[in-house]
Amino acid sequence: MSFNRVPIELVKEYWNRRPCNIRHSSAEVGTKEYFDQVEKRKYFVEPHIPRFADFEKWKGKRVLEIGCGIGTDTINFARAGAKVTAVEISDVSLDIARKRASVYGLQDRIDFILADAEKLNQKLPPQPFDLIYSFGVLHHTPNPEEAFKQLRAYAHSGTVAKIMLYHKLSWKVLWILLKYGKCRFWKINEIIARNSEAQTGCPVTYTYTKKEAIKLLENIGFKVVEVKVEHIFPYRIKDYINYRYVKVWYFRIMPESVFHWLESKFGWHLCITGVFL
Repeated sequence: MSFNRVPIELVKEYWNRRPCNIRHSSAEVGTKEYFDQVEKRKYFVEPHIPRFADFEKWKGKRVLEIGCGIGTDTINFARAGAKVTAVEISDVSLDIARKRASVYGLQDRIDFILADAEKLNQKLPPQPFDLIYSFGVLHHTPNPEEAFKQLRAYAHSGTVAKIMLYHKLSWKVLWILLKYGKCRFWKINEIIARNSEAQTGCPVTYTYTKKEAIKLLENIGFKVVEVKVEHIFPYRIKDYINYRYVKVWYFRIMPESVFHWLESKFGWHLCITGVFL
């Protein structure tokens, strides 16, 4: 199944209803306490993100972030000394991200742009960036190939792209199929999309094999230099939503070394790094 006929407005409405990570804190949204707790929780559950982004490396560099959400990674790029252009389709998310930048006094280091990644050049004139970063975003647009084509206008020789896409051959996909699939294999893509996020009913979610993900970057002139598979969510959801970190029983008894091996093979996150030639 392809999602290329899904109106982009449905994607925008979905993320406006519940911006990504919006419930990572029970503090008042928009306060420093709230943003500190969101960041702490996000990187506790997904510790590979700071390693992948390598925030400190981009000090004094220009970073284009596609899909900034409520701005957790955005703030860390800016905090490390990068000049960031942060693009987001959800105006609700973007308002929170702007507030976050103001709370930390980093608004002068970040340009926020409300835009559809598939038509980015209509809002952001072509210009070179040192890093193009997108974590968990481009698989949610109806026509990812169109969004990737846009990236060429913002790359120069040596530009690095760091992109996370969802992994088709993952534990998460197996879990979704076992829990929600009910042998309806003819609806597999729809079932994965609907249950891919904390808020059910996501209108668009593509998943990729390593080969398919590499091809997306190679088709627009990047040489892929690293592909890593990361992240299996090990916690019981009923506890997690109440800010308790209790692992599912089979992950509790699993040796850490085995769990990390499993993540490296069947994780949900395909983290791809490429260099523009």
